Amino acid sequence: MSIFQFLKSKSFFKQIAIAIIGFVLFFFILKFWLNITTNHDQKIQVPDLHKITIDEAERKLKELNLDFKVIDSASYNPTYPKKSVIEQSPEAGDFVKEKRKIYLTLNPSKYRDITIPDLNGRTKRQAESELQAIGFIIGTNYTYVRDIGKDVVRGLRYKGKIINPNDKLPKNTIIDLVLGDGKR
Repeated sequence: MSIFQFLKSKSFFKQIAIAIIGFVLFFFILKFWLNITTNHDQKIQVPDLHKITIDEAERKLKELNLDFKVIDSASYNPTYPKKSVIEQSPEAGDFVKEKRKIYLTLNPSKYRDITIPDLNGRTKRQAESELQAIGFIIGTNYTYVRDIGKDVVRGLRYKGKIINPNDKLPKNTIIDLVLGDGKR
């Protein structure tokens, strides 16, 4: 039997018909199975969790059959309550399926602590720039001590107390400079 005769035979057309029916049957079974296992038509709207505590967020998400995971704490934001949600992913109003994880970023309870650098011997301008760059606020209460260098840093103060290099203070703390008066 030649190849052309086989292509015109009933057995070839039976094989093609069986293959097409098998493919269509496989397609419909797969589609039905995927709809059941992936909850295809299910939609749960993600609630707005901003500015609420982690306990309240957990309660809200459990009611909707959603999971959550705390990713990290961000930089402290004084406009949000301490230990409250400042970011969430997916965003509020998005639609998800049940058991989906909602990723939360929390507001720390205070600004993070920053190590005080050694600024002794630097100029007032250098010290102010460096302190502002790492997150401190420069106070206007300059204290002058007798020193040959005018406006040379001879110490730092926080609320009237002397602070040393490598001490730690919260970000956005007001630091006052102790400067030389330029007199012998």
